[in-house]
Amino acid sequence: MKADLITLDGGKAGTVELDEAIFGLEPRADILHRVVRWQRAKAQAGTHSTLGKSDVSYSTKKIYRQKGTGGARHGSRKAPIFRHGGVYKGPVPRSHAHDLTKKFRALGLRHALSAKLKAGELVVIEAAEVSDGKTAMLAKAIKGHGWKRALVIDGAAVNENFAKAARNLTDIDVLPSMGANVYDILRSDTLVLTKAGLEALEARLK
Repeated sequence: MKADLITLDGGKAGTVELDEAIFGLEPRADILHRVVRWQRAKAQAGTHSTLGKSDVSYSTKKIYRQKGTGGARHGSRKAPIFRHGGVYKGPVPRSHAHDLTKKFRALGLRHALSAKLKAGELVVIEAAEVSDGKTAMLAKAIKGHGWKRALVIDGAAVNENFAKAARNLTDIDVLPSMGANVYDILRSDTLVLTKAGLEALEARLK
């Protein structure tokens, strides 16, 4: 399957061949959901914490005698039933990550790329390069293309001037090919692949 190849300033630069095994799949929501869920769980901080009965600071002296008070039997003010007592089975710092095989993650990336192509939200440009790191020049090019919430995926390394120019723009994210992931691809309105980025992704997913 073929796709138009354009330049950053909007000119035509020919066509490129897209691999059917990567861009020609019928997108499956269940596969995409599992990969996105794996990504977000892995990114979750898991730093939530509460003080348990053994963590709160109180005297360990028995608060009143065991029998004869007419009240419940208590030995410590640290008990969860008391104000300022420890929390019972509260959250503790932990990892939320779970396993997902490499093959399944690669399959999810193929489905995400296929979904973008099917939705008409995939653009291939010759190169993501600007002569200097001026934001205004890149902003003008993006406005001319009508890109909103664009994700640009370049080759092994991102052009330094392009990354500098894109830094102050809220509607564009830039990633090297190894940083391409399902979550960022799906949440972008336009996926922009450079020719080098396309070749790197196809080599990675074959």
